[in-house]
Amino acid sequence: MAIATIDPHRTTETPATSAGRTASSKRSSGGHRSVRFLLHSLVVFATVFFFATFITFALQELSGLSPAHLQLSESATPEQIAALEHEWGLDRPFIVQYWDWLTGIARGDLGESWYNGASIADLLASRALISLSVAGLALLIGIVFGFGFGVLAAVFQTTWIDRSITAFTTFISVMPSFVVGIALVAVFAVGLGWFPSAGYVPIERGGFDQWLWHLWLPAIALSFDTVADVARQMRTGLVQAYRDNYVTGAVVRGLGPKRIFFVHVLRNGSGPALTVLGMKFPNLLGGAVVTEAIFGLAGYGKFAADSASRGDVPAVQGVLVVAIVLVVLFNLVVNVLLVRLNPASARGV
Repeated sequence: MAIATIDPHRTTETPATSAGRTASSKRSSGGHRSVRFLLHSLVVFATVFFFATFITFALQELSGLSPAHLQLSESATPEQIAALEHEWGLDRPFIVQYWDWLTGIARGDLGESWYNGASIADLLASRALISLSVAGLALLIGIVFGFGFGVLAAVFQTTWIDRSITAFTTFISVMPSFVVGIALVAVFAVGLGWFPSAGYVPIERGGFDQWLWHLWLPAIALSFDTVADVARQMRTGLVQAYRDNYVTGAVVRGLGPKRIFFVHVLRNGSGPALTVLGMKFPNLLGGAVVTEAIFGLAGYGKFAADSASRGDVPAVQGVLVVAIVLVVLFNLVVNVLLVRLNPASARGV
């Protein structure tokens, strides 16, 4: 009769140990996936940045403009024009000019204005702060009301609340920001006198209250389209999430409605709204041109419009570079948030 022997050097694995190893493996896999996604996103956005800056710099060649259009009179001789272009380095090869410009951007140097020779970075610093204040507040309004309306419409779908929110967001989505801005000024600034009709007060000069008081109307005018699109996408994503099998499984397991909504539905259904939010940020920066003209704000948009009308190519290029950087960074943040909320979105990266 054979007797079974036990190897003292052999270790047995308990179910708890196996479960712990599996969980650790999943965390490690999830961490590697997140790192790969982040590296992939950085490569993609770096490529977009270099391509966009190359096209932006090529605008100078395509425009056919030079400092002579701004600094010399119409009676300037070809020798004078050539000397001025040599002074600005415009007689060098295109690639050499682009590389010097790109390395200057890396140092925070956006070049000098053809109009007055001032540093474009200095000219944009204060103006960009005005536009970012308006766009930032408009983005905040769009997030708060867009997500709020979308959640309400999804929770009370097919009710009068859902229909009212859908009708309201459809109405505000077709209203141009300049029409909304004029109406807000006529009602709340001129008619009721609740807000100033124009101007901007920096925080360091008038305090937070005055700064915010002057921003409300332009930010509200700029936020309508964002509120409407984010609300619609939020409702669509949440309604779709409610129909997925994991929600049915959570109900069968006896989980409460609040837990199902906040832990499962909201996390998985907010992806479309975040994606739309990433695409709306460039619209907010672009819409600042019209909004600033209505509310008398000497911001980023007005500077871009004035520089373009004068033919100040380096200033326009500086404006576009700042916009490219802001849009790329904002979309990178949105993508990271999407992965944090729904790790499945990073699969295949």
